[in-house]
Amino acid sequence: MKVPIQSILTPVRNHALAGIRRKGKFSPSLIQRSFKHDSQGLTDIAAEDNDFILSILQASPSVRDSRSYLSSFAPPPSSTNDIPPPGSTSSETQPKEENQLVNSLLNPIIRRPALVKIQGPFTDAQLDSICRGMAYLQKLGLVSVIVVDRDDLPPNEPKDKFELQRQRAIVRHEVERVVHFLTRHRAIARPIFSTVARIHEVNQTDPDPKEKEKMKVVIEEEGLDHVRRAVQEGEIPVLLPVALDEGCKSTRIQSNKVLLALAKSMSTSTSTTTSSSTSTGNSNNHLTPLRLLIINKEGGIPSYARQGLPHLSINLSSEYTYINRTFQSDWKESHPTALANLNLANGCLEYMPKESSALIVSHRSPSSMIANLITNKPKHSASLPHSLLQGITRDTPTIIRKGLPVRVLRSMEEVNIPKLTNLLETSFKKKLNHEQFYGRLKNDLDFVIVVGDYAGAAIVTMEGRDNLPESKNKEPICYLDKFAVNPLHQGDGTVDFLWVALRDETYGLGLLDASNPSIGSLRGVGTGKDLVWRSRSDNPINKWYFERSNGFKTTIDGKWKVFWCDAEQRLKSLWREREFGGGRLVKVVEDEEKERVEWWEDQIGKIPSAWK
Repeated sequence: MKVPIQSILTPVRNHALAGIRRKGKFSPSLIQRSFKHDSQGLTDIAAEDNDFILSILQASPSVRDSRSYLSSFAPPPSSTNDIPPPGSTSSETQPKEENQLVNSLLNPIIRRPALVKIQGPFTDAQLDSICRGMAYLQKLGLVSVIVVDRDDLPPNEPKDKFELQRQRAIVRHEVERVVHFLTRHRAIARPIFSTVARIHEVNQTDPDPKEKEKMKVVIEEEGLDHVRRAVQEGEIPVLLPVALDEGCKSTRIQSNKVLLALAKSMSTSTSTTTSSSTSTGNSNNHLTPLRLLIINKEGGIPSYARQGLPHLSINLSSEYTYINRTFQSDWKESHPTALANLNLANGCLEYMPKESSALIVSHRSPSSMIANLITNKPKHSASLPHSLLQGITRDTPTIIRKGLPVRVLRSMEEVNIPKLTNLLETSFKKKLNHEQFYGRLKNDLDFVIVVGDYAGAAIVTMEGRDNLPESKNKEPICYLDKFAVNPLHQGDGTVDFLWVALRDETYGLGLLDASNPSIGSLRGVGTGKDLVWRSRSDNPINKWYFERSNGFKTTIDGKWKVFWCDAEQRLKSLWREREFGGGRLVKVVEDEEKERVEWWEDQIGKIPSAWK
């Protein structure tokens, strides 16, 4: 269905008038004066609107992504009767078709806040790019609650009076700069110079001087009201990283402490916000933050497995301690605030909804913020083969989720059979043949990877051990028997966390980047094994399998596709041999491997169905 460009741009223009309408100053003459631009001004506005729409299209959201976004920002479905009255025609009832997805994206009804740290210092051009991204997010319904930060200032205020005043002037000017550039991109911003946070000293009786220096930063209701009013009116509040101490003296503190206090206060005030907004007829406002955005010069969190390039996604439940432990000393110079930002994300996400995420992004990647809002996914799927992830640079953003713990179980005694059964039957929508399936696992199980409380599971068996030809050098088949994710966890990163753990235990084993913190894992120690599995030829998930496998073969009867991932350790050795021994490319199936694939197909075809 073609959508007229005017119908797309109209909501964007209406957004610019929103502040005028809210303040009760809406009049035809005022509108006429407000839109008296010269031709160059109109050209700039049109170019920015086109860039905004292009940023949405480049996010390439799936159907599931779109539904998730619309559930948070789109208006609720109409409860009115859509049946036209007698005598009326459909053309009279609906004079022209509208694209509901486009309307919901460009003219959202529900506003949701995001906590944002702008970690400067930035040049005017850099800050202008960042604020353009903030303005785009505001158009999509995400109202940024911004706390400014400066890496070139010490974390605590100095004792020298003149230096203290100089630093406070810098921070105050930073707020003014952010507001200026937001306004430049037609985003209504509200500078908040009043102090919204308070400091509560802790451990005053503790003899340890380090404990005495600790402080607890809280946002009380009076301070939170500044943020609430701005969010409810669709304005972007820009805050100073300051707080009142117990002597009611304003002091500059770390912006991370303010953001953490905001996350807790905004999340726990939901009931108050809901009741107050309902009474004012503004029930579509929510104060609980949906995202945490950290915009810096460093880019994402460096990864030990990627030789210093950023993590694509982080599962805090299983990787937080591991990342801190494997953080290299030289990264403290190139990424001096990486661990502090990881700690901030870990703290804030504790209070935010389970579907929330944090994004650590370089100022060079402003479009990533829009993609993250709409899809809530990393720029590249972490489960894709490393050979397909050549576009990763230092500026590639890192998405962080609370996630779920990952365990590797090596025996059926460790498996919770009722929970695993429920997961398989819920995921596949079939009835499991208990006796046949679990009877076979008792003999052939290699391991089971479980995510969370059986939110997802991968069952790997060793097939063909009893049928190994004596005259041929064949090994048992490392077979992915079942790969299942609960529908409630589809789209929240669980599938990628599960596949990455599967790769590290099978075809990625033996490589440095296969060392992972999963409970019960081999930690990368061992020899890689070819992973084989099959899927129905008409299975819609096959596209996902195509992207992650090294090859596939359709069975003779056409009902199945047999996929495999070659052991990466063996492939690297083979590529090295080809490179220095004539340069011939490695085939998907080498001549000497054809018999191997046929044997896989034969042995897998003998596996009985798990379903009734």
